[in-house]
Amino acid sequence: MKPLRILGIALGIVLVLLAAGIGLLYALFDGERLKGEISRVVLEQKQRKLDIAGKLELSVWPDVGIKLGRTTLSEPGGEEEFLTLDSARVAVAVMPLLSKQVQVRRIEVDGLKATLIKRKDGTLNIADLLGGGASAEKPGVPAGTHSAGAGATPSQPVQIDIAGIKVAKAQFTWRDEKSGSTTTLSNLDLGTGRVQADSGRQTLSVDALALAAKGKSGSDTFELKLDAPRLALSPDKAGGETLNLSATLAGSGRSVAAKLVLSGVEGNAKALKIGKLTLDLDAKSGETTVKAHLDSPVAANVAAQTVALEKLGGSIDLANPQMPMKQLKLPLSGSLRADLAKQNAALDLGTRFDESKIALKLNVVKFAPLAIVFDLDIDQLNVDQYLPPKAAEDNTAKEAKLDFSALKGHDVKGSIRIGALQVSKLKLAKLNAKLNLAGGRLDVAPLTMNLYEGSANGSLSLNAAGNQVGLKQHLAGVSINPLMKDLADKDLLEGRGNVALDVASRGDSVTAVKKALSGTASVNLRDGAIKGINLAQTLRELKGKLGAKQDATQQAKAGDKTDFSELSASLKIANGVAHNEDLAMKSPFLRLSGAGDIDIGGGQMNYVAKASVVASAAGQGGQGLEQLKGLTVPVRVTGPFEKLSYTLEFGSLVADVAKAKVEEKKEEIKAKVEDKVKDKLKGLFGR
Repeated sequence: MKPLRILGIALGIVLVLLAAGIGLLYALFDGERLKGEISRVVLEQKQRKLDIAGKLELSVWPDVGIKLGRTTLSEPGGEEEFLTLDSARVAVAVMPLLSKQVQVRRIEVDGLKATLIKRKDGTLNIADLLGGGASAEKPGVPAGTHSAGAGATPSQPVQIDIAGIKVAKAQFTWRDEKSGSTTTLSNLDLGTGRVQADSGRQTLSVDALALAAKGKSGSDTFELKLDAPRLALSPDKAGGETLNLSATLAGSGRSVAAKLVLSGVEGNAKALKIGKLTLDLDAKSGETTVKAHLDSPVAANVAAQTVALEKLGGSIDLANPQMPMKQLKLPLSGSLRADLAKQNAALDLGTRFDESKIALKLNVVKFAPLAIVFDLDIDQLNVDQYLPPKAAEDNTAKEAKLDFSALKGHDVKGSIRIGALQVSKLKLAKLNAKLNLAGGRLDVAPLTMNLYEGSANGSLSLNAAGNQVGLKQHLAGVSINPLMKDLADKDLLEGRGNVALDVASRGDSVTAVKKALSGTASVNLRDGAIKGINLAQTLRELKGKLGAKQDATQQAKAGDKTDFSELSASLKIANGVAHNEDLAMKSPFLRLSGAGDIDIGGGQMNYVAKASVVASAAGQGGQGLEQLKGLTVPVRVTGPFEKLSYTLEFGSLVADVAKAKVEEKKEEIKAKVEDKVKDKLKGLFGR
């Protein structure tokens, strides 16, 4: 029993000594004095006001620590708050504490809120806290010095040796005063093992780094997680175990999950090499899913702030049950280089799928505000092949809004070349376009292409201010019928020739844009036909109806058409209505003129064409029209584009015929009178 008795006595002595030590700590600890000293030093050295509410408390479990309540720290030399926290606990070394010195061993912070600011001159509001010296933040005081009498000394290298850090429910706000942008990250949790840093030696090492953040942006929720078992950085050597970063975003009908892995980190503080960077993305929006994989070695120069991914490779998988092929896979290869100091980057990317080969060169001239120059080259592309079938129109559904606000805040210049393109059934070739986006306005000029046996040359503009649209195009030698069928699904006209457009509009929907359309247009075609009516046949049938007093109406017929050798017309467009007064159409037996309105916004026509028989020609549809030579037949075209009606206005025609007969009778009477007068004159003069 003797050993047990000795052990019990020893334990008792230890407990007594421990209790005495704890009592001594509490007796020597002067929280108010320590709080005042810390606030004084912060004010003198950093020109910031530190306010610690309540008393500093000493705790001894699970380790010796100092706990403080709500704390605020001001901006340098000002009253505005830079940082606040609800509570914090700082674990300290015991022996230095007995000498009234505080050496941090562990930090626990709850409810931290801080605002980081990048000023217009490029300086940060935390430069003094990073070892840059307080005076760098104090107006009128040169960098690296302190004001006289403050008791400050030139800034010393910062040395940190902390056994662990734990931060819960933190919020950080980043504000760029030059660009005017603000970003907020909330609900952030951070944990680490041992952290060692020496700004003089430029060394940093972190064990068991773990970071998690959750937040909400509008209706979307997001989550970030970072895991790095060990990171070490020094002027001579850098290394670390695999770093994992994951992010998720979830919202109404959409979700995104991304994972970034860095492995094989080596190098030093000036130059880092990462054996492999891997990025995996899994996103879904409605029925569309996107899966992407990218990987590349990475070379980074920390001092020069440059990053290079010289062997970028991977793939993108796109799937949608409504797409004709259901799934599309795009292989990727290229390179990426970024210079963070100069705020620029260059991307060279290539891909190939089906029969399409695509090459993209993109230069980011400036990150904020974003400025981009690009060059896109595609040999051939059938967009329709990858789009779901067009849904049947629902007249009761609410029309989608047009919004060009995405054009604001960007500076983009670029060139696009496409050898062959099909989109929305429209077939184009040798498309060349130059784009310029600035000040919320997108200009595409010149815009040239080959289409439907002809060519087009012009420009297109979009402006976010008022949702404005402008289009100028000159089409030369174009076959009009297949163009109208593919572009607007209309079968109204045949022929080949020139079309000129100079129109502008604005509105928040397609219907509104149509109704606000203004400008001019002209058409000049040869060897074509007007679809839906056969004027030759109609005029032949007219011979038996010349005495009719009522107008006759017929619907457009798919198989009927009126041939012409020449057709020209010009239009003035205002408030979505195109007005024409100079229609001129020629054929071997007909001349057609007209005037009227085409309501583009309402999709209707109200037009009166006047057909005149000038000759008859065998084989040209003119047989049997000899008796109608010189007669002008009014034809009114009305109704929606999908169901046009042609009305022969016989009332007007009968009046014209009667008038013609009266004129003819007058001529006969005049001729007879002239003959009688001549006979009398002959008798009078004996001749």
